[in-house]
Amino acid sequence: MATRRSKRDAAEKKMTPVQMEGGRKTSRMVPKRLRYSPPLAGPQHGRKHVVLFTWQKWTPVQGEEGVRKSSRIAPKRLLYSASLPSALQQTRRKRKKHNIENIQHEEKDSSHVDNTDTEVTNVQRLSAYELERLENIRQNQAFLSSINLFQASEDLKKSSAKQPPSQRGLTRSIAVVKEVLPSRKSLRLQNKEAEVFTLPPEPNKTDVRKQPKKPAGPLPLEPVNMAEGSKLPPQFLQLCMEVSSKERRVELDLEEYCSSLKKMTISEDRVVKIVKERIFSAAFHPTSTSFLMAAGDKCGNVGLWSVVGNWGDHGVLLFEPHTRPVCCLAFSRSHPAQLLSLSYDGSLRCMDVEKGAFDDVYNIEDGLKTFDFLSHDCSTLVVGDWYGNLAIVDRRTPGTSHESHHSLDPNVLRCVSVHPLQQQYFAVAKSRQVSIYDLRCLKKSSSQPVSQLPGHSLTVSSCYFSPCTGNRVVTTCMDNYIRIFDTSTMGTEAPLLTSISHFMKTGRWLSKISAVWDPKKEDCLLVGGMSRPRNVHVFHESGRWLHMFKDEERLTTVLSVTAFHPARNAILGGNASGRLHVFSD
Repeated sequence: MATRRSKRDAAEKKMTPVQMEGGRKTSRMVPKRLRYSPPLAGPQHGRKHVVLFTWQKWTPVQGEEGVRKSSRIAPKRLLYSASLPSALQQTRRKRKKHNIENIQHEEKDSSHVDNTDTEVTNVQRLSAYELERLENIRQNQAFLSSINLFQASEDLKKSSAKQPPSQRGLTRSIAVVKEVLPSRKSLRLQNKEAEVFTLPPEPNKTDVRKQPKKPAGPLPLEPVNMAEGSKLPPQFLQLCMEVSSKERRVELDLEEYCSSLKKMTISEDRVVKIVKERIFSAAFHPTSTSFLMAAGDKCGNVGLWSVVGNWGDHGVLLFEPHTRPVCCLAFSRSHPAQLLSLSYDGSLRCMDVEKGAFDDVYNIEDGLKTFDFLSHDCSTLVVGDWYGNLAIVDRRTPGTSHESHHSLDPNVLRCVSVHPLQQQYFAVAKSRQVSIYDLRCLKKSSSQPVSQLPGHSLTVSSCYFSPCTGNRVVTTCMDNYIRIFDTSTMGTEAPLLTSISHFMKTGRWLSKISAVWDPKKEDCLLVGGMSRPRNVHVFHESGRWLHMFKDEERLTTVLSVTAFHPARNAILGGNASGRLHVFSD
């Protein structure tokens, strides 16, 4: 092996440089490359092709004489001679031609020529699977166009677009331009000595929650949304003093009643902003000639709105008799010109239009929650507070104190309702209980109820006797059920007649939903809904659903506070932005 290798090395040293096509030789030494020699031919050789690779010196190709020469040693490469087999040369030519054609096609595609030619070229390149996919897409689009699905989609987008709220009623306050103050400089930059301040005493935690109350005594009846010193419009005074007609109403059967509900609609002029903040309570005036409504909001404001009025802001007059939420409102049945309002600030006031003042009826430190009338002339009231106490108040007695005070529960009394006929009985909604008490058997503390209404698993937000006979009590509970009890006989436990499933979780920013009776037909009740589109439901005491009030253009919010008109076919609903919605025939 050593002898063969030495002979081969000696033969390689004697080899001369390769002469290229230019015929020019070079003395520049570069790494030798493997040279591919042409196949040997002749009968003297047993094989058809012999491939021989040898190391040779590199010589420049023709046309490279101007290239700068360098002594840098380049890497070794395999050098194939020009005398390649004809089949291999033809293959390379075809590949080169194919590459040139592809480059030309790409240049045509990138240039902005005729679009149709480009699409045809792209389609010709697609595979059978992609062509089939495009055909399926085309057929699907043709089918969707035939059933007008695209048009229906556009109409749905337009209908689902959020409608702007009504601009009728109280207008938004004009933004006050802030005064531009000079830039502040530290005392150090002003070359002044630091001032020594003493920290103020820490405020009492019990005083932080309290807001200053209105001064005790009568308050002037002056609307805040009218010019200072302006008097109430005479038409408004006349409307407030109207008494509802005493004509006997015709009792409708259930089918006629449903037909009358379907005739009730809402229009643009029946939506108005009556107070500034979230509505906590609302009521209809008993007049039958026109619609006059009252609402109380979160900040202690009371608004009155007449649909046909042209005073104030689109018939709205705003008053400020309280400083905290007005959670209960009611017009006097015997004196329609009087509106009683109760607030968390501990005050119960009577707006007397004839006197032109807000009179003090009952006043404590804070925490009043609910009230109801104990007599037909509305002179005696039963009042509940946040601390589980019940007070009997007589408006004819001078002063603002109670006649008697009773502790019924350590928790809050959320609602009080008096029996319409046997007015010694009243129902009280506590935290998770509803009890019926007898006024004649009340004690200072530990009073025993006459009857219990069991079955509530969470907080009860309201309870009301049926308005004509008092044979039914409807309760609204946060366990998402409206329950109707039979109270025709005051037993130890009132039997449950119906449970209606209804979503009640309003959250923190909405007023609690409560079911209320219709004074014209006491076996039907009204309740707001949380579902979309926003609506208000009417149910029968048997649990049968009767009607749903909705309007996707004008009713776009939750109406938590609802009420029936006592004499006409109309309902109202109040939302969290201070707007009232009225449906009427």
